[in-house]
Amino acid sequence: MQEKYTNMSKPKLHYFNGRGRMESIRWLLAAAGIEFEEEYLETREQYEKLLKDGVLLFEQVPMVEIDGMKLVQTNAILNYIASKYNLHGKDIRERALIDMYAEGVRDLMILVMRRPFLPAAERESNLVMINNKAKNRYFPAFEKVLSKQSGYLVGNQLSIADLQLLEVILMIEENAPLILSDFPELQKFKAKISSIPRIHKFLQPGSPRKPPPDDHYVQTAKEVLRF
Repeated sequence: MQEKYTNMSKPKLHYFNGRGRMESIRWLLAAAGIEFEEEYLETREQYEKLLKDGVLLFEQVPMVEIDGMKLVQTNAILNYIASKYNLHGKDIRERALIDMYAEGVRDLMILVMRRPFLPAAERESNLVMINNKAKNRYFPAFEKVLSKQSGYLVGNQLSIADLQLLEVILMIEENAPLILSDFPELQKFKAKISSIPRIHKFLQPGSPRKPPPDDHYVQTAKEVLRF
């Protein structure tokens, strides 16, 4: 029964046709130059079939088939891909710093991801809160880190932390295009990471990168997961 979910040639991503928790995984695979397939969850029946087949260990998505495994839990998936493709530092010290920075980014990213699921009346005040936290807590911290580095958050090569920081910057800029105006190091960082060929390609129209979440994405997720 489970064989149909296994694809040894390309990773296969099981999630909604939207950003959510899968988007950072798409970014990471793109940065590694790895092509992948996607199977979008569009109905409750699809989700229940995955549950019945036993491929969602904790009854949650995202789920990624890779190297003969069916991995769930976003951080586990990200760390496996980052380690496999040399995007997780060169030693244990660098990995600790990368994990610390990445977790900080994800705290901010989760706030952004939750916003479309709030009642419409709360979204504007929530956006103000997100932008305030970005400007007063998270971006100053990363500005300080980058001021002591040579363009990357850790060491002298691209890591998962760099990718996630760029991802959340671009997410926030969609509603606050001038938010980096007081952060020159982050401006340089954004330009540097965005110009890396594989990242530049991922940022172009027609790539697997997903657009900002719309009402259809939100409604589909609510109907499939019943929350």
